[in-house]
Amino acid sequence: MSRLAVVLFNLGGPDGPDAVRPFLFNLFRDKAIIGAPAPIRYPLAAFISATRAKGARANYAIMGGGSPLLPETRRQAEALEAELNRSEPGRESRVFIAMRYWKPFAAETAQAVAAWNPDEIVLLPLYPQYSSTTSESSLSDWERAYRGPGRTRTVCCYPTVEGLVEAHARAIRSAWEAGGRPEGLRLLFSAHGLPENIVAGGDPYQVQIEATAAAVAARLPELPDWRISYQSRVGPLKWIGPATDDEIRRAGAEGRGVIVSPIAFVSEHVETLVELDHEYAELAHEAGCPVWIRAATPSVDADFIGALGGAVDRALGRSSGPAPDGDWTCPSSCKRCPAGQTAKKSRR
Repeated sequence: MSRLAVVLFNLGGPDGPDAVRPFLFNLFRDKAIIGAPAPIRYPLAAFISATRAKGARANYAIMGGGSPLLPETRRQAEALEAELNRSEPGRESRVFIAMRYWKPFAAETAQAVAAWNPDEIVLLPLYPQYSSTTSESSLSDWERAYRGPGRTRTVCCYPTVEGLVEAHARAIRSAWEAGGRPEGLRLLFSAHGLPENIVAGGDPYQVQIEATAAAVAARLPELPDWRISYQSRVGPLKWIGPATDDEIRRAGAEGRGVIVSPIAFVSEHVETLVELDHEYAELAHEAGCPVWIRAATPSVDADFIGALGGAVDRALGRSSGPAPDGDWTCPSSCKRCPAGQTAKKSRR
């Protein structure tokens, strides 16, 4: 019986108050996040993690002291493993988790995968939209860590795949119906932001966010007023916009209620459970929005897990090299698209 290892990549999060500061240090010392040389980046990461630790601990305290991201990712891994073994009973599939900034790190997971001795490996970031700051960083970390057996394929992104789009649309509709189907709502697709210079450098993230939002909105004719915004801005650089807080104030000034969908996230964590559910909910009330509704992330939605399973099976049917799942192709302006870079190399 052949063995298939699937590695799910995610950000990671502190598992308790004592882990908050080292988690932040790991985050900000990543050159994908702060591009300065290491002699500058490391002291800067130490300074930022020290100054932000107290506020971050307060946010994690709202969630019980630590991030729910690892337990949530484990649930997704278990559901995907069951799906893969059900769909291909003649193949033994095991799903592993590698976090970027907290345990389990890629080095630990790489040892576990190598010890399992797989025939095939599929690398699958839990970031539907590709960015150099998320998927690329995680995949590069894995490439440095893994020295074991198995032929590897990489799913670089899946921004418009059917199961993801349907899971988001279902979550939005369910939240709207649970809220009593209020009229006149503005559907706000809120994604984690990026500095403008990263997108200007060819990062595909923003164009993929726009594609995901448009695909989801097309399934929700009952909510025709929709916009995209970006949250979680930090630091002095100019970020892509519009900002979610500005869009909330705009909706309040126009007398509109808001239903917000965390369009870039597939798991609940601090950006959804604290930033959206507490900070932005309070802002919406202060801004005069008559309604504030938050749709859930896809989590273990059956369509979403099915989409991940389909992405794995389709990846096994193609040659090596990163590629998107579904019918997505990045425009030529996305110079950081890994599939496009691979295609250019193959033509040389």
